[in-house]
Amino acid sequence: MKDLSRSDCDLCFAQIKTQILRCLPFQRLIRGGRLFYDGCYLRYDDYMFFNESLSGLDRTVCGSSGFVGGNETLFRENVGDLVRNLSLEGVNNGRFAVGSVSRGNLTVYGLAQCWEFVNGSDCEKCLGDAEVKIGSCLAEQEGRVLNSGCYMRYSTQKFYYNSTSGGQPGRGERKQLGALLFTVNNSKLNFSYETLEKATNYFHQSNKLGQGGSGSVYKGILPDGHTVAIKRLFFNTTQWVDHFFNEVNLISDIHHKNLAKLLGCSITGPESLLVYEFVANQSLNDHLFVKKNVLQPLNWEVRYKIILGTAEGLAYLHEESKLRIIHRDIKLSNVLLDEDFEPKIADFGLARLLPEDKTHISTAIAGTLGYMAPEYIVRGKLTEKADVYSFGVLLIEVVSGRSNNSFSQNAYSILQTVWNLYRLRRLCEVVDPNLEGKFEEEEANRLLQVGLLCVQASAELRPSMSNVVKMLKDEHHEIPQPTQPPFLNSSSVSAEISSRDQSETYHSRPQSYTQSSGNGISESFIEPR
Repeated sequence: MKDLSRSDCDLCFAQIKTQILRCLPFQRLIRGGRLFYDGCYLRYDDYMFFNESLSGLDRTVCGSSGFVGGNETLFRENVGDLVRNLSLEGVNNGRFAVGSVSRGNLTVYGLAQCWEFVNGSDCEKCLGDAEVKIGSCLAEQEGRVLNSGCYMRYSTQKFYYNSTSGGQPGRGERKQLGALLFTVNNSKLNFSYETLEKATNYFHQSNKLGQGGSGSVYKGILPDGHTVAIKRLFFNTTQWVDHFFNEVNLISDIHHKNLAKLLGCSITGPESLLVYEFVANQSLNDHLFVKKNVLQPLNWEVRYKIILGTAEGLAYLHEESKLRIIHRDIKLSNVLLDEDFEPKIADFGLARLLPEDKTHISTAIAGTLGYMAPEYIVRGKLTEKADVYSFGVLLIEVVSGRSNNSFSQNAYSILQTVWNLYRLRRLCEVVDPNLEGKFEEEEANRLLQVGLLCVQASAELRPSMSNVVKMLKDEHHEIPQPTQPPFLNSSSVSAEISSRDQSETYHSRPQSYTQSSGNGISESFIEPR
């Protein structure tokens, strides 16, 4: 809408993107959606609709407060004159018109606009249709017509050119992403969508570095020549808002050599993008499993360096940073390796910020099976000890070169294998055979024993990450005897998880109407305020 300032327009789109997901199909027949705010409009479909002016899903939404005070006949006349003027001026004035009509003590304000791609004759047809339809609202203090190609509104309150000062959000409630917009726009984090799009050669497949649970990552070269990694968040779940908020709001002020550095983001384009430092040597998972026949095997010294660096990064998150952050998704694919094979913990989309000395009880769990602590799976109990457990699994995987297949029906998990070998005092038998015996046996024993301490079934018995760092760095530091890890089989875990709600729930959404039509289009309309 041309009556919005740039900051309010950006805010409108930042918020509307979080709500259009309510139109996502729950069955294959539903293939499109549209959503109207009082400042912006967003639509997707499976055909080219840009020049469409009218459709069977067009709506008239009248206010619900009824006519209050004054001469109702005069009010109707004012509205009638206003919408006729708006319809004519909208066609002749670049598809946009605002205005008011006053008689006596009655004033009515209005706005009309055709979408950018609707040409002159179709704009005229659309606004003419809106002028007729809005007549059904004349017993109310305000009304809206929501057509495929245009928008018309009248109200007894002036609602246009009400730009807020200082860029602060002004339309509707301050949603999570909307509040973040102000922070981003007034910081060094802000990148234009166009800049990042060009940096990746328009997200060309040849620049794709990988794909995770929350988005695809592309290599990009900025105008100043710097190489970066750009995450393109998946637009297929309501949780993408929370992923984005976590990454930007929690991690932008966190700096540690073992954490992937967030350089910025783009919040107002058609997609939400995150910009990170480029980490040259891919992920730990790539080296151990995905590309192990292509990439050079990691030697023992590098593996030790990766384990220690990852531990130091987690210790910083849990205890040393000004925030207490639980990552919630520590795994091989979220540990990146730079040109010197220094580990960088990445992907903070599931991270949680907890107050001091508090335990979070979650109604929904999130993470990766095989790395999730038993108390979190079973009871939703989330503390930093959940990260400690995940780290223990990762440590054992790095040393053994085997994935934790605790969810395989036919084989022992690597945790159970290591525990059995520990009891037999034959721990070194599990060390990755690709090392061809080129490792320090005493050091391998220490590392695996630390890993077993981290994956103990009882969260209270697991060490803090700062103690893990001490045990890894100081060969004279006493290492306690571990107790048995949990041996979770696939059927018990699947049954437990299926009994819980797997998706996070987010509140504070604007009131809206959603419908599915016979032609397979899902549609949402914001309730008039």
